Parts: sequence; C-alpha cells; structure tokens
Amino acid sequence: MVLYRRNRVAGGTYFFTVTLRDRSSDVLVRHIDLLRAALRKVSTEQPFTINAIVILPDHLHTVWSLPDGDADYSQRWRAIKSHFTRALSASGLSLPADHRGEYRLWQRRFWEHTIRNDSDFQKHVDYIHWNPVKHGLVQHVAEWPCSSFHQYVRIGLLPPDWATSRFDDLVE
Repeated sequence: MVLYRRNRVAGGTYFFTVTLRDRSSDVLVRHIDLLRAALRKVSTEQPFTINAIVILPDHLHTVWSLPDGDADYSQRWRAIKSHFTRALSASGLSLPADHRGEYRLWQRRFWEHTIRNDSDFQKHVDYIHWNPVKHGLVQHVAEWPCSSFHQYVRIGLLPPDWATSRFDDLVE
C-alpha cells in the first residue's frame, strides 16, 4: 500500500476536495439532505468548523478548521463518507460494490491542502464559491444553491453580486 504523506497541523485549517468515483454522477446534489446530515453528525461527534463549502454533483470543496490539538481530518472524512453511503443505501439507492464488498461510491482518497495564511484562506474560499461557475453549472455564483456563498452574503462578508465578472480578476 502506498503511504500518503499528509500535512497534519493540530488545530489547522485545510482545503479539501472529495470526489465520487463516477464523475458523471449527480448523487451529491440529488441527495444533499443526506450529505448535510452526515456532515452534521460527524461534526457533532468529532468537532470541526466548516469555513466554506460548495457541493457539486460529483465532488465537493470545503475549508475546515480543526480544534486545538486535533489534526485527524482523515477519520472525519472516513466517517462522513461512511454515514452518507449507508444513508444512501438505506434510502433504497442501488450502489455497486467492489470485490471486497465495499461500495464503489467515493474515490478512495481525497485531496488536502493546509491553509498557510489569511491570503491563502481567502483564495481558497473564493475558489470554492466560484467553482459552480467554473464548471459551467451556473452563470453567476449566487445562482448555485449548494454553497456557503449564501451564508457569506447573509452575514455581510460578500455582496450578493460578488464575482459577476471573471474570476481571474479576483486572484492575484
């Protein structure tokens, strides 16, 4: 087995990309209530803060902050994937299994980046909010319902018409 090197910073803030195996699937947005329930359940059992998130049909991006002294984001992702998969199966959705009997819903790994500073944090949050436009799912950020963008607008961190021009203008 390959040993993946992960940067683990206790109490750190991280950007993640988590992807379904079937990149043509829309299961994440079709069953977003089950995904939200899995995120809530795990964050209650193993606390973390979601600073920003976007859920797309076949993948999601998020920025999390972990509690002081805690760097175990891998266990949290394992639990989220497991809770969501079991909830999908219980709802009657047929999920293919591999030769080990494991459901073939998620890619086995995830991508992680440790946030280094405030500028890095802001660039990743902007990337998250812009992502539905980048993928051609909507014309304007505000049109995508499965995004923390709307919370950022509600609390006054972003205007409702944020990024109505090109995303290139927002970075560097």
